[in-house]
Amino acid sequence: MKAVRFSEFGGPEVLELVDLPDPHPGPGQVRIAVRAAGVNPSDWKKRRGQMDEELPQTMGHEAAGVVDELGEGVVDVALGDRVFGFSGEGAAQAERAVLSHYAPIPPSLDFPGAAALPAAVETATRALDQLGVGSGDALLVNGASGSVGSAAVQLAVVRGTRVIGTAGPANHDYLRSLGAEPVAYGDGLVERVRALAPDGVDVALDVAGSGVLPELIQLAGGPQHVVTVADFRGAQEHGVTFSRGDTGRAVHALDGIGELIEAGRFSLPVARTFPLAEVAEAHRLGEGGHVRGKLVLLIG
Repeated sequence: MKAVRFSEFGGPEVLELVDLPDPHPGPGQVRIAVRAAGVNPSDWKKRRGQMDEELPQTMGHEAAGVVDELGEGVVDVALGDRVFGFSGEGAAQAERAVLSHYAPIPPSLDFPGAAALPAAVETATRALDQLGVGSGDALLVNGASGSVGSAAVQLAVVRGTRVIGTAGPANHDYLRSLGAEPVAYGDGLVERVRALAPDGVDVALDVAGSGVLPELIQLAGGPQHVVTVADFRGAQEHGVTFSRGDTGRAVHALDGIGELIEAGRFSLPVARTFPLAEVAEAHRLGEGGHVRGKLVLLIG
């Protein structure tokens, strides 16, 4: 099968499309013929050598496709079913992939839309759970218009939370459509948030990693009320929780997202799609920032 791999760390040009043996599912897993695979910031961090040291490495943590092989004990899906989920091996950007956690694709979604979901939904749910976000809380999301940020906004609104979100002016109407109160990022953030919430907020989530943890701590009343998914060094410096998947993923989030989508309470736009062979171009666009929604690779 064709799969994305790199054998040296570096820029997007190190990515290659290579032939690898077909994978096979273990107990409780399924294999899919991949139709679409999501592209995430962790992909280019991995490619730059900021995550794992071994070489070569395959790419991709989320995919959607058609089940073509069942692992031992799998009874909740059948061959030919449309599913989306996580590749525990980090090898989803390929013609076939083994999914360790999966869910049925909602009827109203196509394969690219489904492939965009897992990482953003899991990351947002994990962070909201760590913050204990619930009904009546006021949450500030820094970087609210990206895929993880917009997922966090919508999932918090479903919980009955008041959400204030930072974004550039061009994305303010988009945040309003999701149920958030937008504010501009940059100098004066604390004053702009306090104009909406004079007593500050209960909790804050940093998705952008833009160096504003001190301001979030001030607004939320202490570092114990702030979680970041993007600023590891800042979290260490300021005593903030850095949320990472290897400390326990919120994979249960996949089970309920389809119902929210079908009810019109959650959506995650696909910004652009690329053929698998153009994965390097997808990296270049994603690394440049300013993409609203997910970048997705198309396979088959």
